[in-house]
Amino acid sequence: MNLNKQRVLLGSPIYQKPQILMAFLDSLKRLVQDTVTIDFVFVDDNIDQHSSELLQQFRDERDNVIIFEGEKESQYCCNDHTHNWTNHLLLKVAEFKNRIIDYALAEKYDYLFFIDSDLVIHPYLIEHLKSRGKMIISEIFWTQWRIGEGYYPNVWLYDKYGLAPLNYGESLSSEETVLRTNRFLNQLKMPGVYEVGGLGACTLINKEALRKGVNFKPIKNLTIWGEDRFFCIRAVVLGLDLFVDTHYPAYHIYREKDLDGVSDYVNRCQPPLIRQYKGQENKLTLSMIVKNEGQRYLKEILAKLDGIIDEAVIIDDASTDDTVELCRKMLPNIPLHLIHNPQSLFKQEVELRKRQWHETIQTNPDWILNIDADEMFEDRFYAEVRRLINQEDIDLYSFRLYDMWDQNHYREDQFWNAHNYYRPFLLRYQPDFIYNWKETPLHCGRFPVNIFILPNAVSELRVKHYGWATAADRKLKYERYKVLDPEGLYGNRHQYESILEENPNLIEWENR
Repeated sequence: MNLNKQRVLLGSPIYQKPQILMAFLDSLKRLVQDTVTIDFVFVDDNIDQHSSELLQQFRDERDNVIIFEGEKESQYCCNDHTHNWTNHLLLKVAEFKNRIIDYALAEKYDYLFFIDSDLVIHPYLIEHLKSRGKMIISEIFWTQWRIGEGYYPNVWLYDKYGLAPLNYGESLSSEETVLRTNRFLNQLKMPGVYEVGGLGACTLINKEALRKGVNFKPIKNLTIWGEDRFFCIRAVVLGLDLFVDTHYPAYHIYREKDLDGVSDYVNRCQPPLIRQYKGQENKLTLSMIVKNEGQRYLKEILAKLDGIIDEAVIIDDASTDDTVELCRKMLPNIPLHLIHNPQSLFKQEVELRKRQWHETIQTNPDWILNIDADEMFEDRFYAEVRRLINQEDIDLYSFRLYDMWDQNHYREDQFWNAHNYYRPFLLRYQPDFIYNWKETPLHCGRFPVNIFILPNAVSELRVKHYGWATAADRKLKYERYKVLDPEGLYGNRHQYESILEENPNLIEWENR
């Protein structure tokens, strides 16, 4: 054993179907152990003999696995609609987990990693969570708890499963609750580390937290139910903050049909990236798609970018006006790569975006500024962009985009709240990174979907989106979406229907 490595005990009580357990164990076999050594302890509570045999086979293949025998009596009802817990099952699992804690303490492990047996995790996850330096930290995963509803995380903020930030004594309307919940959920979709009030199922615990007394025993004077809640409440009372990391989301096999997504998840997992960067003198490359922009916003946008960008890659998607000539006129002093599509690719947006990406990276960019021909940063961006890119720590910046409904107002309502979220616009290109795309005809994203694995940050600099700023533009987009996505398979059908509302809620843009 390498004495310089820290020791991690991976523990899991297991009552599982064989196919799901096999995917879980395969995931554990791929774990990277650069700075740690990982031992395994399982509580075998399986009724299915095949599942017990899988655990024994895993143990026989290595010398660092211990299996405790469970009760093997109570049946856990698990189907496509829900997982049914009883008081007996809950208390039994809490006892199993506390037994694992006792073992970790007795054997003086540096970390204990609790993981449920229906998860598949990224090979680098334990190494990454350790590097965050937190006493207790979970990795996020998303689950459709009920068929037909949305996907929700394994972490929460308050009480049993409160997802809306709330001050003491504060009472929220249903609308405000939904708004705050959506903001919190959107934050969790941005890679980072965030403090939470509750977590579970995929958690790394430092030895100091174990020594302080964290455990899964019930708390007699509280009616909040759940062994993970017992653990989290006790941790906070002991002065231990709880955190969630969102860089390497785990994959949850909540239903047997979720097995279909395991291979895709595994294929997306990549080894740790050896990043390339320059501290100063970074080249900034504009990447843009244009089509019939001659009489719209392109001239003003390029005028603001002139002198800021060092190179430009522009895909002309079958324009029939003077768009191409305008690009040449506005960017005479930098290398300009104009690629003309003889036929529009807009009906297959992902192919158009892939071509844009391919042509852009052929120029060997340091940083890529990817904006559309109807998007304009506020003025402060042009003064600060060099500061953003001439550093070594961050590879991706996301910004808030405001859907302008005229020159001076943006729309804000149930379906139009893009400005509450952060979207990627500015990316450092890493040649050795394997980029994957969201393979949907519409709404595929301007960048590959997996870029948030890279070190990233958000900026409070804002972007104006003028794509909806005239009645003519709105009518054109409405008709386009009705043809390309009539059932709302790739977007939101209700949002499409709201495009032509006569009196939407508009808010005046304020310059800073």
